[in-house]
Amino acid sequence: MAAKGMNLCNVCCLLLYVITAVLAGRDFYKILGVSKTASIRDIKKAYRKLALQLHPDRNPDDPKAQDKFADLGAAYEVLSDEEKRKQYDAYGEDGLKEGHHGSHNDIFSSFFGDFGFMFGGNRQQQDRNIPRGNDIILDLEVTLEEVYSGNFVEVVRNKPVAKEAPGKRKCNCRQEMRTTQLGPGRFQMTQEMVCDECPNVKLVNEERTLEVEIEQGVRDEMEYPFIGEGEPHIDGEPGDLRFRIKVLKHPVFERRGDDLYTNVTISLVEALVGFEMDIVHLDGHKVHIVRDKITKPGARMWKKGEGLPNFDNINIRGSLIITFDVEFPQTQLDEQQKEGIRSLLKQGSVQKIYNGLQGY
Repeated sequence: MAAKGMNLCNVCCLLLYVITAVLAGRDFYKILGVSKTASIRDIKKAYRKLALQLHPDRNPDDPKAQDKFADLGAAYEVLSDEEKRKQYDAYGEDGLKEGHHGSHNDIFSSFFGDFGFMFGGNRQQQDRNIPRGNDIILDLEVTLEEVYSGNFVEVVRNKPVAKEAPGKRKCNCRQEMRTTQLGPGRFQMTQEMVCDECPNVKLVNEERTLEVEIEQGVRDEMEYPFIGEGEPHIDGEPGDLRFRIKVLKHPVFERRGDDLYTNVTISLVEALVGFEMDIVHLDGHKVHIVRDKITKPGARMWKKGEGLPNFDNINIRGSLIITFDVEFPQTQLDEQQKEGIRSLLKQGSVQKIYNGLQGY
């Protein structure tokens, strides 16, 4: 009897767990693979990565691909919205039931462009007989801080979209050969324009917000394509929109590949007796420098791993190369001070004349 009571208790507990799990809804943080303290940038980065992996076109043999992709879109829609995220954190998915849910197609296209996106191929592999609108290339200025840490940039675009309009129009016009019989055994071949009849269309501007990910270590002149976001074509497909990266000049650091260069000016006293200082890096962390020996003008110091992350492998970083300039005193020395310096340094005259550019 006691055993039966225990079994009944276990069954009740199991049912309670299942009911609680169902009412709690989906775990959006788990779906995106982020923690509950994740920043909006972390959420966008996670969505962008998973959207490419889980897209149904890339997983044709997975019967659950559509559901996984839909769950991903729902998770991003909620966690990327501050108010919806607060409601979800407080009441779970059930607290969002009354709210409006957007289209996952719109979310995906804001990161990658329209669903003309073809996995495993590119636009050039599609039917070349389909006319396309012109591609658009826009320069996107990014800071060196964004190159170092990465970022997401929202770009608002007014895109002309073809909408149905009253009436008909000629479309798909083409040259065709027509053969006319002029008499017995006599034929004439002529070329003429032939058109189909299509529903009329008009172009209407629609505002779209595109999410451009500035990846860590991105290089100047690299392009980020958004499929189908270019100029429209009323008889075919729109062209593509490509953002071309332009890295802005920085007042402190100069980029050379994955390395960063900077100059530090020190006093003559610091050059002779040594010094220590901090350089504030692009993400705010401090690089500590210690010199306990004489620093000559033009001397360089390498700080490995303090450069930019490599675009292909962000675990690899370049170096920070620091060049030292020495600022000499502006005031003139009197004879007593000059004699004191000669006595202190005990350095004789060195006046060597040579070809300093030899070999260059």
